[in-house]
Amino acid sequence: MAYLGDWSESRGVTYPWLRLCSGGSSHILGSGPVNLLAIVILSQGKCGLSTCTTYYLVAMATADLLVIIIEVILNYVKYYYFPGSFLDITPVCSVVLVLTCAARDCSIWYTITFTLDRFVAICFQKLKTKYCTKQTAVVVLATTCILLCLKNVPFYFAYEPAQIIDNVPWFCSTKPSYYTEPGWLGFARFDTVLTPLLPFALILLLNALTVRYILVASRVRKGLRGQRKGGNHNDPEMESRRKSIILLFTISGSFILLWLIFVLYYFNVGYSFKSETNYIFAQVGFMLSNLSCCTNTFIYGATQPKFRQQFTSVVRYPVTLITQLIMK
Repeated sequence: MAYLGDWSESRGVTYPWLRLCSGGSSHILGSGPVNLLAIVILSQGKCGLSTCTTYYLVAMATADLLVIIIEVILNYVKYYYFPGSFLDITPVCSVVLVLTCAARDCSIWYTITFTLDRFVAICFQKLKTKYCTKQTAVVVLATTCILLCLKNVPFYFAYEPAQIIDNVPWFCSTKPSYYTEPGWLGFARFDTVLTPLLPFALILLLNALTVRYILVASRVRKGLRGQRKGGNHNDPEMESRRKSIILLFTISGSFILLWLIFVLYYFNVGYSFKSETNYIFAQVGFMLSNLSCCTNTFIYGATQPKFRQQFTSVVRYPVTLITQLIMK
């Protein structure tokens, strides 16, 4: 993802962390423990979700936690509170930036894999038994992670030292060739299309197809069950499908809303910061896209009663334990 150094460097300031994959996101630091708690709760498998769904949600929460750790702690906290540390040495800085983009890509594409899994489970009953399994989920998640990590390796070679002090290269500055060579320009375009333009389009498409299938299937089932004549029969399959749809649409809808400004920015402005207004607009888009890494846990709590129960039990446990020790 492209480095946003043009605007800042033209004003005599170099921000090696100012990139498309990392906007102003120190506000999401507090969601780290919440994501960790979500991973623990979901891993126990007591939330009433299928095994493959649990795998996807755990992977999403893990990727979101990695974004917080790598991007916020290793980039922003380090930049403001530990300047000049070993993390600012160019090879280390380059690795951190590559890991930041890889974690962000995984966070986004795990949302796509989850959406695809729910799309198959809802719309293709015959394929569901083969695709929506634990083994498939593991293969899909592992393959996605490996491919995205490999995709971000070229970014390591896009940076050069901003300063050389005592023969030690410091900080990461984008090479001028990144903005001129056809290979780098093509790679930058490919990277932006892959994340987040293609995921954005895929989520819209899959959700639209899912909605269309649900509307058709609901009309057919209501007709078969006599509900058009005023019958009031419970339909366990439709109730189960409804819960799955609520979780799917809430997660994918949150993704669309939080990435919308960035997508609009890309199509209307691109990478050129010709004014502070464009810069601020871009940073708002990046901030909201970062926010998408800390909303899923709250979505689980809002849509899944059993998750709320487990969350409450885990939070109450330390308080109960301390109270028992004091009473003794």
